[in-house]
Amino acid sequence: MGTGWGTQFTDHDFFPLTGGHAIQDCARCHTTGNFADASPECASCHLTEYNGTTDPNHQSAGFSTDCASCHTTGPGWTASFDHNITDFPLHGAHVTTACIECHANGYTGTPTACSACHMTEYNGTTEPNHATSGFSTDCAMCHDETAWGNATFNHDNTGFPLHGTHVTTACIECHANGYAGTPTACSACHMADYNGTTDPNHAASGFSTDCAACHDETAWGNATFNHNNTDFPLQGAHTTTACIQCHANGYAGTPTACSACHMPDYNATTDPNHTAAQFPTNCAECHNENAWEPSTFNHDSQYFPIYSGNHNGEWNTCAECHTNPNDYSVFSCIICHDNQADLADEHSDESGYSYNSNACFNCHPNGN
Repeated sequence: MGTGWGTQFTDHDFFPLTGGHAIQDCARCHTTGNFADASPECASCHLTEYNGTTDPNHQSAGFSTDCASCHTTGPGWTASFDHNITDFPLHGAHVTTACIECHANGYTGTPTACSACHMTEYNGTTEPNHATSGFSTDCAMCHDETAWGNATFNHDNTGFPLHGTHVTTACIECHANGYAGTPTACSACHMADYNGTTDPNHAASGFSTDCAACHDETAWGNATFNHNNTDFPLQGAHTTTACIQCHANGYAGTPTACSACHMPDYNATTDPNHTAAQFPTNCAECHNENAWEPSTFNHDSQYFPIYSGNHNGEWNTCAECHTNPNDYSVFSCIICHDNQADLADEHSDESGYSYNSNACFNCHPNGN
Protein backbone atom coordinates (compact mmCIF):
# COMPACT_ATOMS: atom_id res chain seq x y z
CA MET A 1 0.00 0.00 0.00
CA GLY A 2 1.92 2.91 -1.17
CA THR A 3 0.80 5.43 1.39
CA GLY A 4 2.91 8.49 2.17
CA TRP A 5 3.81 10.01 5.49
CA GLY A 6 1.56 12.99 4.79
CA THR A 7 -0.56 14.62 7.51
CA GLN A 8 -3.50 17.00 7.67
CA PHE A 9 -3.93 18.93 10.91
CA THR A 10 -7.31 20.61 11.26
CA ASP A 11 -7.99 20.79 15.01
CA HIS A 12 -6.83 24.38 15.68
CA ASP A 13 -9.62 25.19 18.15
CA PHE A 14 -7.29 26.81 20.71
CA PHE A 15 -6.86 29.60 18.11
CA PRO A 16 -9.70 29.29 15.57
CA LEU A 17 -8.50 29.93 12.05
CA THR A 18 -11.18 32.20 10.61
CA GLY A 19 -11.16 34.83 7.92
CA GLY A 20 -7.66 35.86 7.00
CA HIS A 21 -6.20 33.40 9.49
CA ALA A 22 -7.53 30.43 7.45
CA ILE A 23 -4.18 29.77 5.72
CA GLN A 24 -2.43 26.50 4.93
CA ASP A 25 1.11 27.76 5.42
CA CYS A 26 1.78 27.08 9.13
CA ALA A 27 5.19 28.71 8.87
CA ARG A 28 3.54 32.10 8.52
CA CYS A 29 2.86 32.04 12.25
CA HIS A 30 5.05 29.18 13.45
CA THR A 31 8.43 30.57 12.58
CA THR A 32 10.43 28.11 14.69
CA GLY A 33 10.52 24.36 14.75
CA ASN A 34 8.75 24.39 18.09
CA PHE A 35 5.09 25.10 17.37
CA ALA A 36 4.52 25.91 21.07
CA ASP A 37 6.59 29.06 20.65
CA ALA A 38 3.87 30.83 18.62
CA SER A 39 2.09 33.60 20.57
CA PRO A 40 -1.66 34.19 20.18
CA GLU A 41 -1.11 37.96 20.58
CA CYS A 42 -1.97 40.00 17.47
CA ALA A 43 1.27 41.95 17.67
CA SER A 44 3.34 38.77 17.35
CA CYS A 45 2.35 38.67 13.64
CA HIS A 46 0.88 42.10 12.84
CA LEU A 47 3.34 44.57 14.32
CA THR A 48 4.52 45.47 10.83
CA GLU A 49 0.97 46.47 9.85
CA TYR A 50 0.56 48.32 13.19
CA ASN A 51 3.75 50.33 12.68
CA GLY A 52 3.03 51.02 9.04
CA THR A 53 -0.51 52.33 9.46
CA THR A 54 -0.75 56.09 9.03
CA ASP A 55 -4.48 56.69 8.82
CA PRO A 56 -4.44 57.06 11.72
CA ASN A 57 -0.84 56.52 12.81
CA HIS A 58 -1.28 53.78 15.39
CA GLN A 59 2.14 54.10 16.91
CA SER A 60 2.20 57.87 17.47
CA ALA A 61 -1.44 57.79 18.56
CA GLY A 62 -0.62 55.23 21.21
CA PHE A 63 -3.18 52.71 19.97
CA SER A 64 -3.34 49.34 21.63
CA THR A 65 -1.41 46.56 19.91
CA ASP A 66 -4.43 44.33 20.49
CA CYS A 67 -5.59 44.54 16.87
CA ALA A 68 -8.83 42.69 17.70
CA SER A 69 -10.11 45.72 19.61
CA CYS A 70 -10.76 47.36 16.20
CA HIS A 71 -10.03 44.80 13.46
CA THR A 72 -11.78 41.55 12.54
CA THR A 73 -10.21 38.42 11.07
CA GLY A 74 -12.25 38.81 7.89
CA PRO A 75 -10.68 39.39 4.51
CA GLY A 76 -8.60 42.52 4.37
CA TRP A 77 -7.44 44.70 7.23
CA THR A 78 -11.03 45.94 7.88
CA ALA A 79 -11.31 47.96 11.10
CA SER A 80 -14.09 49.42 13.17
CA PHE A 81 -13.90 51.22 16.50
CA ASP A 82 -16.67 51.44 19.09
CA HIS A 83 -16.20 54.85 20.68
CA ASN A 84 -18.88 54.01 23.22
CA ILE A 85 -16.50 51.78 25.14
CA THR A 86 -14.37 54.84 25.90
CA ASP A 87 -14.92 57.59 28.46
CA PHE A 88 -16.49 59.71 25.73
CA PRO A 89 -19.45 57.92 24.07
CA LEU A 90 -20.52 59.58 20.83
CA HIS A 91 -24.01 61.08 20.54
CA GLY A 92 -25.74 63.48 18.17
CA ALA A 93 -23.47 65.35 15.77
CA HIS A 94 -20.42 63.78 17.38
CA VAL A 95 -21.35 60.47 15.70
CA THR A 96 -20.71 61.86 12.22
CA THR A 97 -17.79 64.14 13.11
CA ALA A 98 -14.51 63.17 11.42
CA CYS A 99 -12.08 61.65 13.90
CA ILE A 100 -9.35 64.12 12.94
CA GLU A 101 -11.45 67.06 14.20
CA CYS A 102 -11.03 65.90 17.77
CA HIS A 103 -7.86 63.84 17.37
CA ALA A 104 -5.73 66.28 15.39
CA ASN A 105 -2.94 65.79 17.94
CA GLY A 106 -3.30 62.04 18.15
CA TYR A 107 -5.51 59.59 19.95
CA THR A 108 -3.62 59.34 23.22
CA GLY A 109 -4.90 61.47 26.08
CA THR A 110 -7.45 63.29 23.96
CA PRO A 111 -9.29 65.66 26.34
CA THR A 112 -13.05 65.22 26.76
CA ALA A 113 -13.78 68.81 27.90
CA CYS A 114 -16.03 70.72 25.49
CA SER A 115 -13.56 73.58 25.37
CA ALA A 116 -10.90 71.31 23.85
CA CYS A 117 -12.77 71.44 20.53
CA HIS A 118 -15.30 74.26 20.84
CA MET A 119 -13.36 77.32 22.00
CA THR A 120 -13.71 78.79 18.50
CA GLU A 121 -17.51 78.66 18.82
CA TYR A 122 -17.31 79.91 22.42
CA ASN A 123 -15.16 82.92 21.52
CA GLY A 124 -17.17 83.68 18.38
CA THR A 125 -20.57 83.74 20.05
CA THR A 126 -21.94 87.26 20.51
CA GLU A 127 -25.56 86.66 21.52
CA PRO A 128 -24.70 86.68 24.30
CA ASN A 129 -20.94 87.19 24.20
CA HIS A 130 -19.68 84.17 26.10
CA ALA A 131 -16.14 85.36 26.70
CA THR A 132 -16.90 88.86 28.02
CA SER A 133 -19.87 87.51 29.99
CA GLY A 134 -17.67 85.02 31.77
CA PHE A 135 -19.75 82.02 30.75
CA SER A 136 -18.51 78.59 31.71
CA THR A 137 -16.56 76.77 29.02
CA ASP A 138 -18.53 73.63 29.88
CA CYS A 139 -20.72 73.88 26.77
CA ALA A 140 -22.94 71.00 27.94
CA MET A 141 -24.49 73.28 30.55
CA CYS A 142 -26.56 74.92 27.78
CA HIS A 143 -25.84 73.08 24.52
CA ASP A 144 -26.61 69.49 23.57
CA GLU A 145 -24.72 67.27 21.13
CA THR A 146 -27.24 67.58 18.31
CA ALA A 147 -26.61 71.15 17.12
CA TRP A 148 -24.78 74.22 18.40
CA GLY A 149 -27.71 76.56 17.85
CA ASN A 150 -30.37 74.95 20.03
CA ALA A 151 -28.93 76.03 23.35
CA THR A 152 -31.07 76.22 26.45
CA PHE A 153 -30.25 77.62 29.89
CA ASN A 154 -32.06 76.63 33.07
CA HIS A 155 -31.87 79.66 35.33
CA ASP A 156 -33.43 77.60 38.12
CA ASN A 157 -30.11 75.79 38.51
CA THR A 158 -28.49 79.07 39.54
CA GLY A 159 -28.68 80.99 42.80
CA PHE A 160 -31.52 83.08 41.36
CA PRO A 161 -34.47 80.96 40.12
CA LEU A 162 -36.83 82.91 37.86
CA HIS A 163 -40.48 83.45 38.89
CA GLY A 164 -43.29 85.72 37.76
CA THR A 165 -42.33 88.42 35.27
CA HIS A 166 -38.66 87.57 35.73
CA VAL A 167 -39.36 84.54 33.52
CA THR A 168 -40.17 86.73 30.50
CA THR A 169 -37.70 89.53 31.21
CA ALA A 170 -35.01 89.93 28.54
CA CYS A 171 -31.65 88.66 29.78
CA ILE A 172 -29.94 91.94 28.91
CA GLU A 173 -32.08 93.84 31.40
CA CYS A 174 -30.32 92.13 34.31
CA HIS A 175 -27.10 91.19 32.53
CA ALA A 176 -26.24 94.49 30.87
CA ASN A 177 -22.75 94.25 32.37
CA GLY A 178 -22.29 90.60 31.52
CA TYR A 179 -23.26 87.31 33.07
CA ALA A 180 -20.38 86.85 35.47
CA GLY A 181 -21.06 87.88 39.05
CA THR A 182 -24.49 89.36 38.35
CA PRO A 183 -25.89 90.54 41.71
CA THR A 184 -29.16 89.04 42.94
CA ALA A 185 -30.21 91.94 45.20
CA CYS A 186 -33.45 93.61 44.10
CA SER A 187 -31.77 97.02 44.16
CA ALA A 188 -29.32 95.95 41.45
CA CYS A 189 -32.13 96.23 38.88
CA HIS A 190 -34.94 98.12 40.61
CA MET A 191 -33.38 101.27 42.05
CA ALA A 192 -35.06 103.31 39.30
CA ASP A 193 -38.44 101.96 40.45
CA TYR A 194 -37.51 102.51 44.09
CA ASN A 195 -36.41 106.12 43.55
CA GLY A 196 -39.37 106.89 41.30
CA THR A 197 -42.04 105.67 43.70
CA THR A 198 -43.94 108.50 45.41
CA ASP A 199 -46.89 106.72 47.00
CA PRO A 200 -45.24 106.45 49.42
CA ASN A 201 -41.88 108.01 48.60
CA HIS A 202 -39.51 105.12 49.23
CA ALA A 203 -36.27 107.09 49.27
CA ALA A 204 -37.48 109.91 51.52
CA SER A 205 -39.20 107.42 53.79
CA GLY A 206 -36.05 105.35 54.21
CA PHE A 207 -37.69 102.16 52.98
CA SER A 208 -35.54 99.07 52.67
CA THR A 209 -34.13 98.45 49.19
CA ASP A 210 -35.05 94.79 49.60
CA CYS A 211 -38.07 95.06 47.31
CA ALA A 212 -39.17 91.50 48.16
CA ALA A 213 -40.14 92.69 51.63
CA CYS A 214 -43.31 94.20 50.07
CA HIS A 215 -43.33 93.35 46.35
CA ASP A 216 -43.64 89.98 44.64
CA GLU A 217 -42.20 88.94 41.29
CA THR A 218 -45.50 89.16 39.39
CA ALA A 219 -45.95 92.95 39.16
CA TRP A 220 -44.47 96.05 40.77
CA GLY A 221 -47.86 97.55 41.63
CA ASN A 222 -49.33 94.83 43.83
CA ALA A 223 -47.17 95.50 46.86
CA THR A 224 -48.27 94.43 50.32
CA PHE A 225 -46.77 95.31 53.70
CA ASN A 226 -47.30 93.25 56.84
CA HIS A 227 -47.10 95.72 59.70
CA ASN A 228 -47.27 92.81 62.13
CA ASN A 229 -43.68 91.96 61.23
CA THR A 230 -42.57 95.30 62.69
CA ASP A 231 -42.18 96.41 66.32
CA PHE A 232 -45.67 97.92 66.15
CA PRO A 233 -48.29 95.32 65.16
CA LEU A 234 -51.59 96.90 64.10
CA GLN A 235 -54.71 96.16 66.10
CA GLY A 236 -58.18 97.66 66.43
CA ALA A 237 -58.67 101.07 64.82
CA HIS A 238 -54.98 101.19 63.90
CA THR A 239 -55.72 98.51 61.28
CA THR A 240 -57.81 100.89 59.17
CA THR A 241 -55.90 104.10 59.89
CA ALA A 242 -54.32 105.70 56.83
CA CYS A 243 -50.55 105.22 56.80
CA ILE A 244 -49.96 108.95 56.40
CA GLN A 245 -51.57 109.70 59.78
CA CYS A 246 -48.68 108.03 61.57
CA HIS A 247 -46.04 108.35 58.87
CA ALA A 248 -46.48 112.00 57.91
CA ASN A 249 -42.74 112.50 58.39
CA GLY A 250 -41.76 109.34 56.56
CA TYR A 251 -41.46 105.68 57.42
CA ALA A 252 -37.98 105.61 58.86
CA GLY A 253 -37.75 105.77 62.63
CA THR A 254 -41.47 106.35 63.21
CA PRO A 255 -41.99 106.47 66.99
CA THR A 256 -44.31 103.93 68.59
CA ALA A 257 -45.23 105.98 71.69
CA CYS A 258 -48.95 106.89 71.86
CA SER A 259 -48.13 110.55 72.34
CA ALA A 260 -46.42 110.69 68.93
CA CYS A 261 -49.86 110.62 67.29
CA HIS A 262 -52.37 111.29 70.07
CA MET A 263 -51.20 114.47 71.75
CA PRO A 264 -54.05 116.47 70.12
CA ASP A 265 -56.53 114.01 71.69
CA TYR A 266 -54.71 114.19 75.00
CA ASN A 267 -54.65 118.00 75.05
CA ALA A 268 -58.26 118.38 73.94
CA THR A 269 -59.74 116.05 76.53
CA THR A 270 -61.58 117.95 79.31
CA ASP A 271 -63.45 115.18 81.08
CA PRO A 272 -61.14 114.98 82.84
CA ASN A 273 -58.61 117.52 81.62
CA HIS A 274 -55.59 115.34 80.95
CA THR A 275 -53.07 118.13 80.78
CA ALA A 276 -54.24 119.91 83.93
CA ALA A 277 -54.57 116.60 85.75
CA GLN A 278 -51.05 115.69 84.65
CA PHE A 279 -52.21 112.37 83.28
CA PRO A 280 -49.47 110.22 81.74
CA THR A 281 -49.09 110.48 77.97
CA ASN A 282 -49.05 106.70 77.69
CA CYS A 283 -52.60 106.50 76.38
CA ALA A 284 -52.60 102.70 76.60
CA GLU A 285 -52.90 102.93 80.39
CA CYS A 286 -56.56 103.90 79.99
CA HIS A 287 -57.46 103.67 76.30
CA ASN A 288 -57.44 100.65 74.00
CA GLU A 289 -56.78 100.47 70.25
CA ASN A 290 -60.41 99.97 69.21
CA ALA A 291 -61.62 103.50 69.99
CA TRP A 292 -60.58 106.55 72.00
CA GLU A 293 -63.74 106.10 74.04
CA PRO A 294 -64.67 104.41 76.25
CA SER A 295 -61.54 104.45 78.36
CA THR A 296 -60.79 102.75 81.61
CA PHE A 297 -58.71 104.02 84.49
CA ASN A 298 -57.40 101.80 87.28
CA HIS A 299 -57.16 104.16 90.22
CA ASP A 300 -56.18 101.38 92.60
CA SER A 301 -53.04 100.16 90.88
CA GLN A 302 -51.89 103.50 89.50
CA TYR A 303 -52.59 106.02 92.23
CA PHE A 304 -54.76 105.39 95.29
CA PRO A 305 -57.11 102.47 96.15
CA ILE A 306 -60.70 103.68 95.89
CA TYR A 307 -62.28 100.46 94.64
CA SER A 308 -60.89 98.40 97.50
CA GLY A 309 -59.88 98.87 101.10
CA ASN A 310 -61.28 101.54 103.40
CA HIS A 311 -62.41 103.85 100.57
CA ASN A 312 -64.42 101.30 98.63
CA GLY A 313 -68.03 102.51 98.49
CA GLU A 314 -67.24 105.78 100.26
CA TRP A 315 -67.50 107.99 97.18
CA ASN A 316 -69.79 108.53 94.21
CA THR A 317 -68.02 110.96 91.88
CA CYS A 318 -64.45 111.95 91.16
CA ALA A 319 -65.24 115.51 92.23
CA GLU A 320 -65.73 114.42 95.85
CA CYS A 321 -61.96 114.11 96.21
CA HIS A 322 -60.71 116.05 93.17
CA THR A 323 -61.97 119.49 94.12
CA ASN A 324 -60.41 121.24 91.12
CA PRO A 325 -61.98 119.86 87.92
CA ASN A 326 -59.19 121.43 85.87
CA ASP A 327 -56.40 119.83 87.83
CA TYR A 328 -56.78 116.26 89.01
CA SER A 329 -53.43 116.45 90.72
CA VAL A 330 -55.27 118.47 93.37
CA PHE A 331 -57.17 116.29 95.83
CA SER A 332 -58.68 116.69 99.30
CA CYS A 333 -58.68 114.22 102.15
CA ILE A 334 -59.96 116.60 104.79
CA ILE A 335 -63.15 117.27 102.85
CA CYS A 336 -64.31 113.95 104.26
CA HIS A 337 -61.95 113.59 107.19
CA ASP A 338 -63.10 116.93 108.56
CA ASN A 339 -62.97 116.41 112.35
CA GLN A 340 -59.73 118.22 112.92
CA ALA A 341 -59.85 117.85 116.71
CA ASP A 342 -60.33 114.10 116.66
CA LEU A 343 -57.60 113.68 114.05
CA ALA A 344 -55.20 115.78 116.11
CA ASP A 345 -55.93 113.59 119.12
CA GLU A 346 -55.37 110.40 117.12
CA HIS A 347 -52.03 111.70 115.82
CA SER A 348 -50.83 113.17 119.10
CA ASP A 349 -47.87 110.80 119.18
CA GLU A 350 -46.91 111.49 115.52
CA SER A 351 -44.06 113.99 115.20
CA GLY A 352 -44.64 116.58 112.50
CA TYR A 353 -48.33 115.83 112.14
CA SER A 354 -50.12 118.34 109.91
CA TYR A 355 -53.76 118.64 109.07
CA ASN A 356 -53.60 118.82 105.26
CA SER A 357 -54.36 116.45 102.42
CA ASN A 358 -50.82 116.05 101.09
CA ALA A 359 -49.62 115.09 104.54
CA CYS A 360 -52.41 112.52 104.79
CA PHE A 361 -51.41 110.94 101.46
CA ASN A 362 -47.73 110.94 102.34
CA CYS A 363 -48.39 108.83 105.43
CA HIS A 364 -51.35 106.83 104.11
CA PRO A 365 -50.58 106.13 100.40
CA ASN A 366 -52.62 102.93 100.53
CA GLY A 367 -55.57 104.48 102.34
CA ASN A 368 -55.04 102.47 105.55
